[in-house]
Amino acid sequence: MDGAVFRGDGIAAWRKIADLLEAEIVGGMLAPGTQLPTEAALAARFGVNRHTVRRALGELAGKGLVRTAQGRGTFVELSRLAYPIGERTRFSQNMAQEGREAGGIVLEAVEIEADPRLAGLLDIAPGSPVLRLLTLRSADDVPIAFGSSYFPLPRFAGFAEAYRRLGAVTPALAACGVDDYKRQATRVGARFASPEEAARLDIAVGRPLLTVESVNVDLDGIPIQATFGLFAADRTEIVLQS
Repeated sequence: MDGAVFRGDGIAAWRKIADLLEAEIVGGMLAPGTQLPTEAALAARFGVNRHTVRRALGELAGKGLVRTAQGRGTFVELSRLAYPIGERTRFSQNMAQEGREAGGIVLEAVEIEADPRLAGLLDIAPGSPVLRLLTLRSADDVPIAFGSSYFPLPRFAGFAEAYRRLGAVTPALAACGVDDYKRQATRVGARFASPEEAARLDIAVGRPLLTVESVNVDLDGIPIQATFGLFAADRTEIVLQS
């Protein structure tokens, strides 16, 4: 039945497939998080080749309706989750409030010298040693955000190991002697995803990203963390709390 629809009216088959799958997603027939059939199965359903199906799925990914997880298949995008930013912003807590399981992995941990801009954010001298931690954060195994966080050394020399072991920022800071902390400043912007960023977040190249620059301080007001994060805008909305 589906295959017969894609013949003879001058409209490209990939466009018709994309439109039909989009209607099924929007109409709720394909719920958020649902895994789509394989390219081979879709090609058989619509009576086309896999290249045609791949182009249709690329169109849907470009609209933020589906995501392709390498080695696992193509999934309907989850509904956007609210991410509150206030005096005490905690990723794991935000995910729990949305009913999602938080995840975090360290992609890279290196010691660098602070440039003038970073030094200003952390209130340290330019050239001072800092720990740069590149992390990928997820909700229910779906990539939500990734970016770099910077911690003054030697105070946070053990942070990377603690984060790898504990999987979250707050307990890792506690392991370094910071039992509580506050958000001092947040700057939010937006831009489009580069190929590398899109690959990290399982989104199409050129999809919108929310950029979040932030500084956390301990209860004495001393900066302990500067972060430059990228959030997938199709999956997240930033809620600024007073």
